[in-house]
This record gives sequence, C-alpha cells and structure tokens, in this order.
Amino acid sequence: MKTLYTLVAAPVLTVAVMSLSSCGDPAMEAAAVETPVQEPRGKDNMGYYWGSVILQGTANDTERNKPRPPVNSRMVALPCIAMYDAWSRFDSVAVPFYLKTDRKPAADRTLENKAIAIGYACARLLQNVYPADSLLYADKLKEAGLDPANYSVDPATAAGIGNLAAQSVIDARREDGSNQYGQHPGSDTTYGDYTHYLCVNSADAQKDINRWAPKYFKRADGTKWAPGGMAPHWGQVKPFLLDSSSQFRAPAPPVMGDPILEKEIREVVALQASLTNEQKELVEFMRDGPISVQQAGHWLLFARDVSVRDQHTLDQEVKMYLLVTATAMDCFIACWETKYFYDNCRPYQQVHHLMGEEEILAWAGPNKGMQKMKGKEWRPYSPDDFLCPPFPAYVSGHSTVSGGCARALELFTGSDAYGVKVKLLPGWLTEPGITTDSITLDLATFSGTANMAGRSRVLGGYHIETDNVEGLAMGRKVAEVVVAKCNAHINGTVTKEGLAAR
Repeated sequence: MKTLYTLVAAPVLTVAVMSLSSCGDPAMEAAAVETPVQEPRGKDNMGYYWGSVILQGTANDTERNKPRPPVNSRMVALPCIAMYDAWSRFDSVAVPFYLKTDRKPAADRTLENKAIAIGYACARLLQNVYPADSLLYADKLKEAGLDPANYSVDPATAAGIGNLAAQSVIDARREDGSNQYGQHPGSDTTYGDYTHYLCVNSADAQKDINRWAPKYFKRADGTKWAPGGMAPHWGQVKPFLLDSSSQFRAPAPPVMGDPILEKEIREVVALQASLTNEQKELVEFMRDGPISVQQAGHWLLFARDVSVRDQHTLDQEVKMYLLVTATAMDCFIACWETKYFYDNCRPYQQVHHLMGEEEILAWAGPNKGMQKMKGKEWRPYSPDDFLCPPFPAYVSGHSTVSGGCARALELFTGSDAYGVKVKLLPGWLTEPGITTDSITLDLATFSGTANMAGRSRVLGGYHIETDNVEGLAMGRKVAEVVVAKCNAHINGTVTKEGLAAR
C-alpha cells in the first residue's frame, strides 16, 4: 500500500538574505536582495502539508466510526472549500463561495499570508468535522509555525481571514441536511437518519428480491450482526454545486426476470470463479485499507500524486483540492439519492435467488480457496467482518466517485495521463497469510483508473455491471458541472446571479 498517510514535515518558507561575503559592495548587496525566493513545490508546498493533515484525520475517523463514505466525502471537502475561500482573498481574481470579506491589496498577496490563511482555515474546519482530533490539529498548527490559540476573525490579518473562512463554511453547511450535529427533529444522533427508512427485507426474511436486504457479518469471536442501511438521508443533503441531488438520477435498474440482469448475475459468479491474483489485488486496492481514507480520501491521494509529479505550487494545490473533493462530495450526494430512490438489491441476494440450487465454483472464504457449492452458498470476495456494503447497490459509489474525480483531474491537468504504478500482495486483506508474490497495477490514465475502480466492485461481487456503468456515467456528469462552476469562481467569471442562485 502506498505510504501517503504519513505526514510530511511542515515546509519552512525561507527568504534570501544578504551574503556576509559582499563586504558592503552595493552591487553585490543589490544582487542579493533581488534574488527571487524559490517557491516550495510538490510535497514542500503548504497545501500539500494540510492535505496530509486532512487524510490523517480521515483515517482516524474511519478507525473510530468505521467506513461511512458519503459522510466522509463531506468531511474531506469542507476543509478544502475553506482553504480555497481563505486563499481567494489573496488572489487577484478568485471569488469565494461562502466567505464575505474584501480582497486583500496586492502588497498583501504574499505566499506567507496565503500559507497562514489556508492553515487556519483547514485546521478550524477539521476541528469542526473531526472534533475528537482537535488537539492533533492544534499541534499541526504549531508544526506549521502558527499559534493554535489565535482565533482572531480580524480580516486585516491572514489568520483572521483563515478563521473567518472556516466559520463561514461551517455556518453555511450547518443545516445542509447532513444532520452533522444530531439536531434534526427526526434524529438526535450525529449524522443520523431522519427519513425513517425501513428496509423491506431483513437478514432472515426476503420479501422482495428487487429490494436491498442487510446481511450478517461475523466478528473474530464468531458473533454475528447485520448492519442496517447506511445514511439513508444522504440524498437529502444539499449539494455543493449541483442544482439538486436528483439532477443526474440514473435510469431504473434491471429487475429479476430481465435477461440483462440474469446475464450480469451469472457474469459476477463466473468472474469470481476465475479470479486472478491481479484481479484480487485490484479488488483490495480499490477497497482501500486497512488504514482507510475511504473513496473521497483515496482520490485525494491520487490527486496528491499529481502534485508531486507536476511539482505544484500552493496556488495549484488549493485549486486542485477544491475541484477533486467538491466533485467527490456532490458525487456521493447524487449517488445516494439514486441508491435509496430505487433501494436496489446486491449480487449477494441476486445469486442466491437466481442460482440457489445450481452447482457452481466459487470462493468459500478466507484460506479456503475456490470450491464447488450451491448458488445459495455464494458470497462476495470479502472478509467475514465486512461481507458487502450495508446499503442499496444501484448505482455503485466507487464507480460514481471514481468517474467524477478522474474526470475532475483530467479537466484540471488538461490531460488524461496519470502514470502511477502500485505494488501490492494480492488478497492480503481478504486472505491473511498469503505468500504470493506482489503484483504491480499500472494506473496509466485517470479514466482508466476510474474504470478499474468500478470494475473492481464487480470482480469483488458487490455490484453487477449495470451498477458500475451507470455509476461511472453519473460521476462524469457531476464532474462536468462541479468543475465548470469551481473554475468560474477560480477565474473570477462567476456572475452575481450565479452566486445568488447558489
């Protein structure tokens, strides 16, 4: 697994000083003063540093609260939006989304001020979405040379602008439908469902094969539990830049009895029966673990590969983070709206129903390999404690966010080229103790990586191909809208009507 979760040391901005060897020579002194400072790039820019902090907070939250991809995508996006808003006041044309304070004069638009502003904006927003790690973010401010006790909201200072930017985002998203604070009258738990979603099926009784059903997971001690549907209310969350969560709702999925569905169910079973080591590695790499930053964080990691490859400045980093994480956030909102609108079942149910008494070759579980069994005994290629995602299938979340973020990166860089290779042991998360040699995945393009991510969910047995194809299409549509609107703010071309409408 790529070790990009480890924080880099905070970059230190240095300025040119007059050489002591000039001996008072005016010409040499002038040359020393006029020597330009080399702006930190790639891993050394402060945007990259704060991206590391976001990812660390995300991994910590996953450990505490288990994966919750749609919720997480919002947690990752909001600090990036706050950083952008703070940064925009030190740019000559950029327009913020939520922050309402004047642009700083040209003399104040220094790299140092930008770094200070985005640092406070990011840290304060992270303290809001990941409060359990508030002390961590205070330490990261110190590490970056900033005072964690500085809560000034004076717009005359860079720190004040950063703190104001964070508070503006927090205030604007407080009642966005996420129920972050558990204050919705329909649910008093943080991020709790207030739509009162009721699953038609149970883990023990199947009433409607075309509707989603929970499945039993097994802990290491042998005890079982069946998680309920995750975040049924997420389709009610106000998108960041889409007109509505249903703007790109996918068409109805095939239902049992449809020849297309039967063909795709049998494809899932056949694919599993012949899983190669490279395919096992793909399934696990795109599943993202064991130190998971979930799907939005995974694509932020991919974006950071681009930063290193292209040696980004702070300005470029802030813009890229905005585009990628905002796309991920709106992708999950759109995806979840479709998921719970159709409440569609997964291959786990579909295979059992369609091929229950057929003899098939399938994966029997960790360290058991492929065995002959009845269709009703089939299971996804997944650990016992996370057999399949606990929410409706259609459309695939991995496919949606991957299609969207890949397109966002392509639009940002002006090219589909990615050019990263990842080396992993196949099956190491699902089949502990595996000794097979590692295999290298070639992530040559953004679009190809998105296609691999989506296909990995079919290979793993979590989705049929329709879930994947429609998810990729949805994500790419979302990206086109989000990137265009983000660029209008970045380039200063957004209209007053656009601001009001948003």
